[in-house]
Amino acid sequence: MDAVTPNPDDLLEQASQGDAQAREQLLVLHRERLRRMIAIRIDRRMAARVDPSDVVQDALAEAHRQLTDYLRERPLPFYPWLRQLAWNRLVELHRKHVLAQCRSVTREERLVLPEESVLVLVDRLVASGSSPSQRVVREEMRQRVQQALANLSERDREVLILRHLEQLPMAEIAAILGISEGAVKVRHLRALSRLQVRLAEPDENVTR
Repeated sequence: MDAVTPNPDDLLEQASQGDAQAREQLLVLHRERLRRMIAIRIDRRMAARVDPSDVVQDALAEAHRQLTDYLRERPLPFYPWLRQLAWNRLVELHRKHVLAQCRSVTREERLVLPEESVLVLVDRLVASGSSPSQRVVREEMRQRVQQALANLSERDREVLILRHLEQLPMAEIAAILGISEGAVKVRHLRALSRLQVRLAEPDENVTR
């Protein structure tokens, strides 16, 4: 019989009451989500030297050290808080393995979504097709979506990444971005609308 996944809210309550096992379960519960996030976001220039699982392990170790303070204050929902620790560790490694090797860098470089992850996001925003003619149309659509994504504001693009690539619920996206859930929904609909407008336009630059 399959084990029942513990309820995160129950674990939080038990952990806040000093249950050591609940504290450990809380951290293990989100391990795979964190690993997927890191794999999606990691700069390919350091992917050969940094394993996503090691980044997650570092983040969980930091979470373990800070968990008592988190349970007392709860500044964010649990997964967004945990994700922020993993993100901070990823940024730290990016500085160490990428920026330190770029002598021409004069200001801090932001983490850019790797090309492979951009293509996954594009595929999730474009309907699939199986026939040769459908595949041609789909490839054209991919190019249009990719161009449209590049033209979105950074915040609108991030909403699409969090929703369709990391596949997070609206409430967690709101916590991560520090805006209301209603604002997330507005930005999400606006970004999708802009993509739809872009797809409806004729584009002479798309390869045929």
